[in-house]
Amino acid sequence: MTRFKEKADLIWEVANLLRGDYKQSDYGKVILPMTVLRRLDCELADTKEKVLKYLPKVKDFKESAKDIALNKVAGHNFHNRSEFDFEKLIADADNIAINLRNYINGFSASAREILEYFNFDDQIDRMDDPKSDILFKVVKAFKEIDLKGMESMEMGYVFEELIRRFAEQSNETAGEHFTPREVIRLMVNVLFIEDRDILTKEGIVKTLYDPACGTGGMLSVAEQYLKEELNTKADLKVFGQEINPESYAICKSDMLIKGQDPGNIKFGNTFTVDGLENEKFDYMLSNPPFGVDWKKAEKIIKKESEDKGMAGRFGAGVPRINDGSLLFLQHMISKMKSNGTRIGIVFNGSPLFTGAAESGESNIRRWIIENDWLEAVIALPDQLFYNTGISTYIWIVTNKKSKERRGKVQLINAAGTKDDELIKEGKLSANRFWKKMDRSLGNKRKAIIENGNEKGIGFITNIYGNFQANDFCKIYPNEFFGYWRVTVEQPLKENGKIVKDKNGDPKPDSNLRDYENIPFMKKDAKGNLIPQTIEEYFEAEVKPHLPEAWIDHSKTKTGYEINFTKYFYEFKPLRPLEQIKADILTLEEKIIEAEKNILN
Repeated sequence: MTRFKEKADLIWEVANLLRGDYKQSDYGKVILPMTVLRRLDCELADTKEKVLKYLPKVKDFKESAKDIALNKVAGHNFHNRSEFDFEKLIADADNIAINLRNYINGFSASAREILEYFNFDDQIDRMDDPKSDILFKVVKAFKEIDLKGMESMEMGYVFEELIRRFAEQSNETAGEHFTPREVIRLMVNVLFIEDRDILTKEGIVKTLYDPACGTGGMLSVAEQYLKEELNTKADLKVFGQEINPESYAICKSDMLIKGQDPGNIKFGNTFTVDGLENEKFDYMLSNPPFGVDWKKAEKIIKKESEDKGMAGRFGAGVPRINDGSLLFLQHMISKMKSNGTRIGIVFNGSPLFTGAAESGESNIRRWIIENDWLEAVIALPDQLFYNTGISTYIWIVTNKKSKERRGKVQLINAAGTKDDELIKEGKLSANRFWKKMDRSLGNKRKAIIENGNEKGIGFITNIYGNFQANDFCKIYPNEFFGYWRVTVEQPLKENGKIVKDKNGDPKPDSNLRDYENIPFMKKDAKGNLIPQTIEEYFEAEVKPHLPEAWIDHSKTKTGYEINFTKYFYEFKPLRPLEQIKADILTLEEKIIEAEKNILN
């Protein structure tokens, strides 16, 4: 952790060289591609001379064959055949621009394509000013920053710290680019726990996909966890798609260096162009932007929904235009393998309950729950993300539930809202789920504890794996989340008499019309959940108060929602007046005593 911070600070200092020539909001246009370039340079340093010596042997090869041969010599999925590196670039200050372009063009095709997404050539033109010498100064400064041997996780932190700082400078949303690593670690733990026996087998090969992969954090953490914690010989092939060109380029560069296939990462809007249309995956992880507006893709999404129905990605319904979260989840569900896939996705609270019965959101929830795909929802602490302080939730969705989980949904409250009370009661050690950060990062003021099996990530993972109800865990049947939205009518009256229609039935009074949400299930005298009918509820809860009322069944709708806070709410009776009075008197005595000390 300290090394990533040191590297990020060094790179951030280089940005000071741009002051006066660049707006602060544009620093990233130079610093991010230069960081990628320097990292590639450091990775190739040990084999650069070997590549140059071998180059004459492949001079007559086709470009594709030449790349393959030189990549092998370089020991990576990429190489650089230019005579330049950062050392030689700064040795010729007068020709820095032309030499830098020569160096960039010397990369193999896969690496060049990455750099093109930064549009860095425009920045070379902009910095190539003999008066300021800014291009030379930037290259020289990066030459002094050693990124050799930086692990993927460390570089992920470096890039994300830089993006966060650039975003703060320009008032942009840093959180669109990445997810806190401890959140990803928790998601990966929960995603893999049900498959530990499978994943520890010799030579196992699995696939992982993120449709909004950003800089690749989800993919990197999952790959590292699988190899370090479960199986060093496992092969996790990662795939992703990203709409932001800079984040896409960073992600692909990481794939190159790790030896993954960078072609598995696609560029573009996942909603409009599915870059991996015919692929299915074993695992999926994602943190799509909260409340993302999908108006630009509206025509394409609605057309697919209407034309393809359930054969397409969005057949279950479309949510309101200002929040496409559930579109991402539908897209991921369309990529589940028939023999079983596990999905982890981060949402804000909106997808849990937004939307009335038979709205787009409610229909999507109904489709997921009635197909028995929703396995668990985990409430996280607030102030956990860089761009927002709101509460967030991890959804675990799968089409291969274990036998004991079938027909049920597990809810885990890891938000820590009851920490203080439980600590006092001795039921919970301090900071069980999270700890306050020494220094805030944007809106991020809390972090889930990562170490130890009895705290934070380990504790939450154990609650999930044990699958037993307790203070932090509720387990409900799928039907528990369903309800009927019924229209309750009362008769229209004139001069105290009921007005009837031509069939002799009472006419409804629209001014007295009301609505009831009737749950599919209720608690019996022993507190057990049992099914109930509309008629049972109506006779017990409505008729005693409105004896002339009736239900217009033609208007009844079915809805699904997950009212997470309600399920974990515990009523706390008000303190007795005598106790409040005693506390006030005690405070008054302390104030009087303090006044005496001050006056004396």
